[in-house]
Amino acid sequence: MNLKMYLQRIQKFIPHSWLEYLQYLHSRLLFQWIIQNGSQPLKFSQKSAMVFSPHQDDETFGCGGTIAWKREHDIPVIVTFITNGQGSSNSEDGQNQIVQIRKQEAVNALEILGVKPSEIYFLEKPDGRLPDLDNEERQQTVKQIIELLKRYQPEEVYVPHRKDCHRDHEATYQLVKDAIAQAEITVELLQYPIWLFWRAPLFILLKLQDIAAAYYVSIASVQDKKNRAISAYYSQISSLPPGFIQRFLGSHEIFFKS
Repeated sequence: MNLKMYLQRIQKFIPHSWLEYLQYLHSRLLFQWIIQNGSQPLKFSQKSAMVFSPHQDDETFGCGGTIAWKREHDIPVIVTFITNGQGSSNSEDGQNQIVQIRKQEAVNALEILGVKPSEIYFLEKPDGRLPDLDNEERQQTVKQIIELLKRYQPEEVYVPHRKDCHRDHEATYQLVKDAIAQAEITVELLQYPIWLFWRAPLFILLKLQDIAAAYYVSIASVQDKKNRAISAYYSQISSLPPGFIQRFLGSHEIFFKS
């Protein structure tokens, strides 16, 4: 199946199981409810931005439309990937190969969104083990983030949601939050959901006070760019649930303010 056919399949959505269908339904209904009733509209700002992404693809899924809009208006956007994205490959050769593939996919996707390779950073921490960094490596990672924040002095910082139901995503949020505090800088922190609506049952993990912090932005003018950037991650989209991917192909993005 080629990429075009796969994306068409995603847009039609063919569930693989009842569990996937329930997750899809929960995610879709929650997303639509937040857009229509549970959030406030957010206008694009002229503020410079730094996006922190746990893996190569989260930045495009979560805020690809926002990145594309800012770059179309010549607003600086820096993207930093925290882990190496090696995934679950068991062999060293396989891990090295997927790391290089995902790096190139990230460069290709961000080129579509308007971000130059010189504006992309890879910290290459171990994929899947970000919360388990020993104290020395954790402090080193925070220091690297501080150096980037001080070098570029962004006015907005984008991170995964603090309850995003993925170890690396939640750890990324905390690392960036700690770096901002230690750097003693003032930035607007916006959280983007990736797995939150798919995995977090409403009223159990996702509380009403969480939803109260939600904002939505229309990305209709750059929706095609975002969808093409998502398709650049060909090594990932074939292994993700179609219903999960479908949510990110729409005309809105949701962010949560701290």
